[in-house]
Amino acid sequence: MKAHAAGEQKTAGAMRWLPGVQALRVYRRAWLRADLLAGIVLAAILVPQGLAYAELAGLPPVTGLYTTVACLVAYAVVGPSRILVLGPDSSLSPLIFAAIVPLAAGGDPGAMLALAGMLALMVGIVEIGLGLGRLGFVADLLSKEVQVGYMNGLAITIIVGQLPKLCGFSVDADGVFREAAAFVQHLDQTNATTLIVGVATLAVLLTWRYLTRRVPAVLVAVLGATVATAVLNLSAAGMPTVGVLPSGMPRPSLPWTEAGDVVPLLVAAIGITMVSLTDTIATSAAFAARRGDEVDSNQEMIGIGVANIAAGAFQGFAISASSSRTAVAEQAGTKTQLASLVGAGIVALLLIFLPALLVDVPLTALAAVVIAAALSLADVGILRKYFRVRRGAFFLSAIAALGVIVFGVLQGILVALGLSILLFFRRNWWPHGEVLGYVPELGGWHSVRRYRDARLTDGVVIFRWEAPLFFANSDLFRQRVRTLIRREEPSWIVLQCEAITDIDVTAAEMLERLDIELNAKGVHIAFVEMRTRLQHLVLEYGLLETLDRDHFYPTIERALAAIADDAASDA
Repeated sequence: MKAHAAGEQKTAGAMRWLPGVQALRVYRRAWLRADLLAGIVLAAILVPQGLAYAELAGLPPVTGLYTTVACLVAYAVVGPSRILVLGPDSSLSPLIFAAIVPLAAGGDPGAMLALAGMLALMVGIVEIGLGLGRLGFVADLLSKEVQVGYMNGLAITIIVGQLPKLCGFSVDADGVFREAAAFVQHLDQTNATTLIVGVATLAVLLTWRYLTRRVPAVLVAVLGATVATAVLNLSAAGMPTVGVLPSGMPRPSLPWTEAGDVVPLLVAAIGITMVSLTDTIATSAAFAARRGDEVDSNQEMIGIGVANIAAGAFQGFAISASSSRTAVAEQAGTKTQLASLVGAGIVALLLIFLPALLVDVPLTALAAVVIAAALSLADVGILRKYFRVRRGAFFLSAIAALGVIVFGVLQGILVALGLSILLFFRRNWWPHGEVLGYVPELGGWHSVRRYRDARLTDGVVIFRWEAPLFFANSDLFRQRVRTLIRREEPSWIVLQCEAITDIDVTAAEMLERLDIELNAKGVHIAFVEMRTRLQHLVLEYGLLETLDRDHFYPTIERALAAIADDAASDA
């Protein structure tokens, strides 16, 4: 009996790391039809997007299909979400391209493949390490306004880079401005047939959703372009196509070039991890909430990490979650990750038995898919909102976008991350502080700057500090209090502490010195709504030797009543 219980306990422990296997153990037969249909629908968009995003990463189109199959199978085993769809991603492919091109001498295809695989392995290792370390909060390091700016800059970079392919020619230039200039200079090389097919494909991608959402736009657009190319023999008119793909799936192997590539790839892997996890965890949580499920963000990172390692081992590249593909799967009625396995199986069968089926897929159609994806990354509307509501957020977002455009996508992610960290320190280093007054119609204490008719109490200044008190802002706090004392000349300053979440050693010493300084001027300090934990911390710091233990109150009203009683007793 004990042995049986121990065995069950070990099995449960193992299943914690294999959520996909656990889901299969409780699989319902009634779900099978929905998962099969969803998998077929999913395969229809996995193929064109896989081909397109591999091109965007500077790799052979077929590697996008290898990546798709490997990551979907791996995530189905270890991923916690029952619905999330992973694969090549439009926001990661430019990062991959920027990371591997400088390291591949002369753009050698074999070196590019090995570098992309190494990068995927490193991304996977970083993500698994974050998950095992329960560091899911890392995904929150990029603030929303900085994310928006980064994606807007990335969208512009992608579109400029794809315009020559849309027109049927190529340019040799680095950087958005040089690429744009080269595109204009070579416009006379435009292949009219290629441009017509590309623009038509893009038009379908952008407008199809207004007709129906039941059939994926990418399937209709790319299939239509492929059929037209085959029937009209447009490749004879000089329009580039994918061509015959290699037959079968590659054998798993460990990609490697040389030791000197490890450090630059690791830097790129960290940047890719930041971009990938922020979007992936948000997408996973959003779709899980709609289904009434809960997803462990740390397990999610482990699942995505394993999927990246699988992609790297099968001549693939780094992957992420896709909100658009996940939405298609959900709309198609998917119940579990079996739908992803079906989609991956169809793609694998296509590679094994029908690789020539994709010979007539025009590269201009793939460029159109990438441009449409880039347009979906951009969010100009929210910038208008930022400009109207919070100008600082608007300018931060604009700077993040310029960082990507001017310095490049890899450097741009570093600019974006740096801006997010600076924003965090800025908001805590120079936090907001308000003098409060009583507003009768609202029945509470509010900013006298916002409510001009707020009632003040004679001889008392009520000051709210809206951040933790720590070494970086303690001097600013002291200066603010000194300014209020000089301007208002009160007998009491009441500190509303509801928003103070911590007091470090530096801030504690500052409070001690400030209290002594103000007492010498006949001014007393009272604290209201301070958290119990912080009151104990104040006691441990020994501040009650200078601060009066009777001057801590649960509410502003209690503090004012006690101050009034003291004044009456002194009189």
